[in-house]
Order: sequence, then C-alpha cells, then structure tokens
Amino acid sequence: MSFNVEALSEPTPDLIASLEAAGLPTDDLHEPGRRFYRFEDDAGLIGYGGLEQVGPDVLIRSMVVIDSRRGEGHGSATLSWLETEAAEQNASGLYLLTTSATAFFQRHGYTALPRSAAPTAMAASRQFSALCPASAAFMFKELRPQ
Repeated sequence: MSFNVEALSEPTPDLIASLEAAGLPTDDLHEPGRRFYRFEDDAGLIGYGGLEQVGPDVLIRSMVVIDSRRGEGHGSATLSWLETEAAEQNASGLYLLTTSATAFFQRHGYTALPRSAAPTAMAASRQFSALCPASAAFMFKELRPQ
C-alpha cells in the first residue's frame, strides 16, 4: 500500500475537524512536542496520525482514518508508518490511550497495561492525565532499534 505523508507544521482545520468527528481530543494540539501527519493517496485523504515525544518514549496521538476509507487496510499502514517514524526518532517504546480501538492495537502487537504502570513522564502528559477518560485503555509496544 502506497501513500503520501505530509508533516503538518501546525494543526490544520481539517485535522481538527477529523479528530473531533472521531471523538478524539483536540485541546492540546498546538502545544510543543506534538507532530501530526496527513496521509493521502491518489484517491484523496486517508486520515491523520500524530506522535508526541514523552521522555525516551513516544505517545501515539490521534490516529484516525476517515470513514469513507476504512476497511481498506489504511489503519494498519498508517500505524506501521508511525511506528517506523518513532523508531527513527530513537524512541524505545510506543504508548497510546484508546477508548474504542483496543482490539485493533492488540492485533498489531500492543499490550494493555494498568494505568498505574505508566512511566512518570507519560502519566504526567496532558493526554494521560486530563484529556483521555480514566476508562481509556493504556497500551504499550516495545520498539526495536532501527
């Protein structure tokens, strides 16, 4: 599967609208340390994904595939791209919080952890401490050096 990736220099109205439509947090998108990407192919927009550096690890932020492009493998391809990008940034592990995609991430090697197992820096992030509900699954995947 081939697609183009555009690194966004700042959150765009389309990114914000897509995240809001998917029920994902947008309150801290303009804060430092967050990198967002737009994924598209010849048929148009696929979706968005983001990474947030938190200490030696990376938090996957706001991965969304637009409704009309779901079911075509784009979520898996987008996740793989984000994992590679995080590894190239020397992240040792990837974390995420999800209220609806636990099974998807488990299929891709992520393990659900108790929130009490979060590293201190991760637990202090806005995503973890304020933006995502306490009911969100906390997940982890170890990255292999590139």
